[in-house]
Amino acid sequence: MFIQTEPTPNPATLKFLPGREVLGDGTVDYRSKAEAADSPLASRLFEIEGVTGVFLGSDFISVTKGDAEWPHIRPAVLGAIMEHYMSGAPVVGSADAEEGLEEHYDPEDEETVRTIKELLDTRVRPAVANDGGDITFYGFRDGVVYLHMRGACSGCPSSTATLRHGIENLLKHFCPDVREVQPV
Repeated sequence: MFIQTEPTPNPATLKFLPGREVLGDGTVDYRSKAEAADSPLASRLFEIEGVTGVFLGSDFISVTKGDAEWPHIRPAVLGAIMEHYMSGAPVVGSADAEEGLEEHYDPEDEETVRTIKELLDTRVRPAVANDGGDITFYGFRDGVVYLHMRGACSGCPSSTATLRHGIENLLKHFCPDVREVQPV
């Protein structure tokens, strides 16, 4: 099994491509070993000292480190991913893959929210998935769009610029009701 590794804009996160499906549909973001209890793969990765986050995408795994250095933990991460796939265990147990965050918006804004979600799904999410992350809709209130940043996007030094100059400008262009974009 050959696993490719790609850097992400977040220096604390590397993207691992096992060359086979990880989740297929949906994404899951684990920020602790306790949260990863439903995923044999994520649990295995959290066993590695220095791993602080695991994000599972359709065909990739983003791993975030704390103070450890990549040259020290990268081989262990590669080994854990390889061992997982060789074991035949599921990536995620019986839990639903897509995290069910409750959305917050006024029903009167349904049309604007539908446009925002469509733009996120067609233009934003595919681009950030290439960088090992995901951005999902959380809410819309008083002209402010609230987005949940996950995977490599969470804690990325360039995430503020991505939100302000990329996503905010895109949404303002297509949705006149949008004034600002904020992370949650």
